[in-house]
Amino acid sequence: MTETWTASPDDSGYMAAVDLGSNSFHMVIARVVDGALQLLHREKQKVQLAEGLNDELILSEDAINRGLAVLAQFADTLKPVPAQSVRVIATYTLRRAKNSAVFLHRAQAMFPYPIEVISGQEEARFIYQGVAHFEHYDSRRLVMDIGGGSTEFAIGEGFSPLRLASRNMGCVSYANQFFANGKISNKRFERAIIQAEQELEPIVSAYQETGWQQAVGTSGTIKTIRDMIVGLGWHPVCITLPDLIRLQELLVAQQNSFQLDLPGLADDRKPLICSGLAILIAAFQLLGIEQMYYVDAALREGVLYEMSDRLHHHDIREHTVHSLIKRYSIDIAQAGRVRQTALELFSQVRLDWQLEDEHADLLGWAATVYEIGLHINSSSVQRHSAYILRHANLPGFNQEQQLLLSALVRFHRRKIKADELPAFHLYQMPAVLNLLVLLRLAVLLNQKRQDDFLPPLLVCARPHQLTLDLPKDWLLQQPLLLADLQQEQQLLKKITFHLDCPVLTECAALADSFDPTDQDD
Repeated sequence: MTETWTASPDDSGYMAAVDLGSNSFHMVIARVVDGALQLLHREKQKVQLAEGLNDELILSEDAINRGLAVLAQFADTLKPVPAQSVRVIATYTLRRAKNSAVFLHRAQAMFPYPIEVISGQEEARFIYQGVAHFEHYDSRRLVMDIGGGSTEFAIGEGFSPLRLASRNMGCVSYANQFFANGKISNKRFERAIIQAEQELEPIVSAYQETGWQQAVGTSGTIKTIRDMIVGLGWHPVCITLPDLIRLQELLVAQQNSFQLDLPGLADDRKPLICSGLAILIAAFQLLGIEQMYYVDAALREGVLYEMSDRLHHHDIREHTVHSLIKRYSIDIAQAGRVRQTALELFSQVRLDWQLEDEHADLLGWAATVYEIGLHINSSSVQRHSAYILRHANLPGFNQEQQLLLSALVRFHRRKIKADELPAFHLYQMPAVLNLLVLLRLAVLLNQKRQDDFLPPLLVCARPHQLTLDLPKDWLLQQPLLLADLQQEQQLLKKITFHLDCPVLTECAALADSFDPTDQDD
C-alpha cells in the first residue's frame, strides 16, 4: 500500500519511523506541531521476510532481495526528512537470522540510514508506547500484537509498561508450519493452537497475576480478524472468544484459504488468516481474555513518540541506567567520577577521532555501570558486569547499543581480547576501540575513588594513538598509578594502540620488570 506524499517547502521538523517487520515493512512520516505528533504519510509494503527464514535460521536470497527492493523505495520517499530524524527498527526475522549481517551490509548501499535490530522485549515496549500515546486509558491494559514471526505482549498503566514479552509465534511462520499451501482443517488448527499455547505457557501465570482491565490488539492480523467479525455482523465493536471459534468453524468449512471470500479479508491476508486466528484463540484461551478492542497504533508510532521525547531530552535510556544503579546498588560517587573523567577526555579527542553525540552517551553510560557486576562478585567484575549488560532487559537500547555497552565494560581493565570483541553493524571498530581506551583510562585514573584527586587532564589524539599529559611532580607522588599507566601502555599495544605519556618515559626506571600481559584475565 503506497500513497503519494510530497514535502512542502515551508514544512519543517519532519521525523520518520521505519518498521522492518517479518511480514511487512512500514514507514510513517510525521512532524511535531504545538508539541503533538502530526502523521503526514504512511506506507506499507508486503515483504514476508519470515517466509524466507529456513529451519537453520538462514534468510533466503529471494527474501533478502525483496527487502532490499522495498528499502530502495523507502529511501526515495525519505529524502525530505533529515537523516538524524529517521529511525529504522528491525524485528523478529533480522533478530533471528544467522545471516542478518548480509542483509544489513547490502542495505547500506541503497539505504543511507542505520538499521537497529531490537530485542523482542524492546519490540513489545515500543508497541505498548504506540498504543499508550495513541489512545488514553485510565486503568491497566493488556496489549497484543501478532507479527509475521513473533507475537508481542505487554501490560501497563498509562505510559509505563509493567510486563513485556515476545513469543516465537507469528502468522507467517505458523502459516508455513501448519497451513502450508492454504490447506485448512480442524486438525491443522488444533496443532497450531496447541503449539501457540505451549509458547504462551511460560508467561501465563505472571500475566494473570498482574491482571488488566482492558485487552487491546494492534497491527494487521488482529485488525483483519476484527474487520471480518464486524463484516459478518457478529459483533459491532470488539473481538470475543465465541466469535473466534465461530470464525474458525467458518474457515474450516472452506478447506482452502486461497478460496476464501469473506468481508474484511484482503487477498494478501488470505494465506495468513488461519495462523493468525490460531494464535489469537490460544491467547484468549490461555490468558483468559474475554474481549479485545483494536487500536490503530503499533511499533512505528511508539518509535515516533520516543523520538519526539528525545527531542525534548526525555531519553528512556537515562531512566534505564538509573534503574540499574538502584537495582544493583552501584557506587554512585565512583560512577560519577569515572563518567566525568571519561566525558572530559572524550570532549578533547572528539574532533580528531570523529566521534558523535551517541558515542558520548554510550561512553557515559558504560562509565556509569562498569561496576554493576560487583553485585555478583568483585573477582572478574568485568565479566560479571558484561554478562548482566548483555542479557538484561534494557528499555531504550537496541541490540547493538546493548552489545557495545557490554563489550566496553567487559574489557574496561586487564587484557583486551580483540578476537572476543563482537562485530558491529552500526559502529565502526576504530570508534569502538577509541571508546574502550577512554573508558579504561577513566577507570584507571580514578582507582583511588577520591574526589578532587586528579589534576587537570590534557590529551591529544591521532589515529590509533593518544597522548596523555600529566604533571610530573604529581605523578611521581602516585607510584601505583604510574606503574598502572606503564602496564596500560603494554596492554594497549596488543590492539596496536599507542598510549603516550611523556612523564612515563622520564620515569621508566620505576617500571616493574615483569611482563604485565602474562597476568590471568
